Amino acid sequence: MLPRTPRPGPRPRVSVIVPARDAMPTLTRALTSAMEQTIGIARLEIIAIDAGSTDGTAEELDRLAADCPALKVVHQEPGDGPGRPRNTGLDLARGDYVFFLDADGHLGPDALRRMVAMADQNGTDVVLGKMASPTGRGVPRAAFRHNQLRTDVLGSHAYSTLAPWKLFRRSLIERFQLRFPEHCRADEEQPFTAAAYLNASGISVVADYDCYHLDRREAPQNPARRGLTDRIDAIRLLFQTAARYTQPGPRRDHVMRRHIRRELCGALRALPREDEAEARTRFFPELRRWATDHCSDALFRTLTAPERLMVHLLRTGRFDDLLSVIRTAKEDARRGRLVEKGRVYWLHPFFRDPAAEVPDDCFDVTDRLPVRHHLTGAAWCGGSTLRVRGRAEVTGLDAGPEDHTELILRHRETRDELCVPVSAADSEVEGEFEADVDIAAAGGGAPLRPGVWDVYLDVRAEGVSRTIRFGSRHAEGLDIGTARRVVTAGPGLRARVTPYFTTPYGNLSLDIGPAPRGAPCEVTEALWHPSDKGTLVVAGRLLPPGSPPRDRVLRLRAEHTDGRVLDHPVRYAAGHPAGAFTARLPVRDLGRGRWTVTLALVGHGDGPPCAAPVPPPERLPGTRWLRRGRPYYAKPLTGRGAATLELRIAPVRLLAAARNRLGRRSP
Repeated sequence: MLPRTPRPGPRPRVSVIVPARDAMPTLTRALTSAMEQTIGIARLEIIAIDAGSTDGTAEELDRLAADCPALKVVHQEPGDGPGRPRNTGLDLARGDYVFFLDADGHLGPDALRRMVAMADQNGTDVVLGKMASPTGRGVPRAAFRHNQLRTDVLGSHAYSTLAPWKLFRRSLIERFQLRFPEHCRADEEQPFTAAAYLNASGISVVADYDCYHLDRREAPQNPARRGLTDRIDAIRLLFQTAARYTQPGPRRDHVMRRHIRRELCGALRALPREDEAEARTRFFPELRRWATDHCSDALFRTLTAPERLMVHLLRTGRFDDLLSVIRTAKEDARRGRLVEKGRVYWLHPFFRDPAAEVPDDCFDVTDRLPVRHHLTGAAWCGGSTLRVRGRAEVTGLDAGPEDHTELILRHRETRDELCVPVSAADSEVEGEFEADVDIAAAGGGAPLRPGVWDVYLDVRAEGVSRTIRFGSRHAEGLDIGTARRVVTAGPGLRARVTPYFTTPYGNLSLDIGPAPRGAPCEVTEALWHPSDKGTLVVAGRLLPPGSPPRDRVLRLRAEHTDGRVLDHPVRYAAGHPAGAFTARLPVRDLGRGRWTVTLALVGHGDGPPCAAPVPPPERLPGTRWLRRGRPYYAKPLTGRGAATLELRIAPVRLLAAARNRLGRRSP
C-alpha cells in the first residue's frame, strides 16, 4: 500500500528512508530519533517501508504515522533483502538530501542538522557522520579521527566504510540513477555507496559528534551462516562499480586495493567452507578473473605476503595449492623469517621449494616490518635550526654498530630528498635521538627551497632499511603549531617555517614559504586568558630580534569588516634579547561582527603601518561572556585558509544553545 499523496509545501531538506522487516522493538527508537531531530520535523520527510513483517512492525509504523504527518508508510511484499525497500524510498523521496536509517540504529539528536550544514557549506555530495556503538557492535574509527570539510576517497579513510548510513545529496543519486541491487542476498548496500563516493563532487566528515548509533538486535532463531553463494553477487557488483567509475592508475589501485584485500581475499579464505566441487567449478574461475583483471602489478606489491601468495596461486590457476595454503594459514603465520641481503623473507613451506615454483617476491615482508617510532619534541635551538627529537626501532630486528637512523626531508612537489644525520640525544630516555634541521643550510649548504617538506625516518637494523613517515605517534600534548617561526639568516634568507601535522594521518611536515614583507614581529602563542573572560592574549617576539624601535610603536590591532580599527598596547619582557612581548585584546568590548587580528607597527608619518598576521591557532576554542546580562560569544573562523586570525562576535541564540545542551545530555 502506497502512502497518501503528500500535501503541497516546501521541499524537505532531508528524506530519511527506513527499511523495516520484523524490526521490533528497536524500530520505535529509530523512528523517534528521526522525528526529534533539531533540524526540525517540518524540514524532514520520513519514509518507512515495511517489507512483509509479522512481528507487529506494520502496526507500529501505522500507529506512529497517525501522529506524525511527516512519516509516510509503505507496506510491500517481502523480498530477499533491504535493497527493494530502500529503492522504494528513493522513488518517493523529495528532499535535497537522503539519509538511510536502519531499524536497528538511531540518530543523535543534532545529527542531521550538522550533516546538512556540512554539505551546504562545503558543496559536498556525501557526508559521513561519526558512528558509535554502546552495545559493542564494531564501528569504523579511522575515518572519524577529525572533521574533514572537503575530501575524497584518496584523501580520507571514507572508502573503508561502505555502509549506507550516510547523508547523500539526492541530485547525485538521480543524476547517476543510483539504486540498490535487489537480487543480492547480502552486502547489497556496498555497490551503491561505492558508486556515490566515486562520483561525488566531494566528501565531508563529521567526527566531533556521534551522529549514528548502532543498536544490537536479537539474532533471529537458527541463523544461517552466509557463504559465498549469498555474497558473490554483491562482490561482483563492487568490482564492476570500481572499474566503471575509475581509470587505470593510482586512484583505481587505491579503490581496488580495498576490494582485493577485503572482498577477494575474504572470499578466498571462505573457499574451504564451501562444497569443494562447487568451489572449484563455480567460484574459483570468477575469483581468478577478478584477480587477473583488477589487481595491477603496482597494487599486488602493496599486499601482505599471505595475500600475495593467495593471489599468485589464484592467478596461476592452482586450486589445490590455494586450498592447502588457506587451510594451514594460522600455523604458517607463526613461521620464522630469513634476513638476506637487506631483505626479510617469510619462511613459508612454499618459500624456495622447487616443486612449488613461487617467486621470492610473494614472501618478501621487508616493507611490512613494523617500526616503533615516537616524536618526542620539535623546537628551535638557534636562529634557523629546528631540533627534532624522537625514538625509532624495527620490531624484531637488532640494530648493530653499523646500523644507523637518518631523518629524511622529501619535497612534496619535486620529490627531492635531503638526509639529516641523527645523534644520540642528551636525555634520560633510552634510545632517544635528535636531528638538527638547519633551514638556512640543509640544502647542501643552501637554504631549503620553498614548499612542503615531508619528514621521514630511515631506520636500519641487521642491514635492513625501513623508511617510514614520522610524527603520527607523538608525545601527548605536543603542539607543533607553537614551533612556527620566521627564519632570517643573512640577506639571502627570510622565510616563514610552519611545522604541522598532516590530515588525516597526522605525520610531520614543514611548510616553507616567503615571510610577510615588512612584518615587524612573529607570533608564538595566542590563547584566551584563563581568568579574564573574553580577553585574548597574544605573545611574540620582534623581527629582527632586538629592542623595540624608538620611532614606531607596536600595537595589537582588531579591524572590523566595516573598517573600524581598534589598537591595544603591547608589553615587552624586560631585558629579553629578542624583544619578547605580550598583548591583551579585550574581545568582550568589541562590537558584533567579524574582526581580523594583526600586530601593527605604527609610526608618526603618513605611510601605512607594517603589519604581521596573528596566525589562527590550531586549538583555540570559542569563548563566552555576559554583556548587560546577555551572553555573547567569540568564535575563531576556521577552514577558510586564512593567514590571520578572524573572530566572529555575536550574541548567543538562547534557543539554539538550549537545543545543543539537550542534545549533549541525550543518551
